[in-house]
Amino acid sequence: MVAHRTQPYELLIADDDPGFRETVRLVFERHAVLVEACCGEEAIEIVKTRSVDLVLLDIHMPRLSGIETLRVVKSMREALPCIVISAGLTEQLQREATGAHASAVLRKPVTLRQLIGSVCSALQTAYDDPEVVRWIPS
Repeated sequence: MVAHRTQPYELLIADDDPGFRETVRLVFERHAVLVEACCGEEAIEIVKTRSVDLVLLDIHMPRLSGIETLRVVKSMREALPCIVISAGLTEQLQREATGAHASAVLRKPVTLRQLIGSVCSALQTAYDDPEVVRWIPS
């Protein structure tokens, strides 16, 4: 576990679908600073240059897949929590994401409760922050 430096958290949303990025932004904008990437390469550059606290990764992106991006991100910042999301989730992709140390693997369409719960759980575990559970709507 790592002590968190400052609030608010900075979340990176990496997905080639601008509509999905917007949806995630609307869910978390009250709680965190959000950074967006439309591809894996852009996500890697953001992780290199910013102090993001969590990465949400779509598996199916052009050029560099979410799994490949996850592996590179984890090689740079092993403790950085990463959540993988995919509409085309298979058992093989689930195994690959888990093997690459994804904090969670979610299937699109993801429910609001699943998304917020997974993000809160990953932040709570990585930064020992019990306060993030307040993000979950009652």
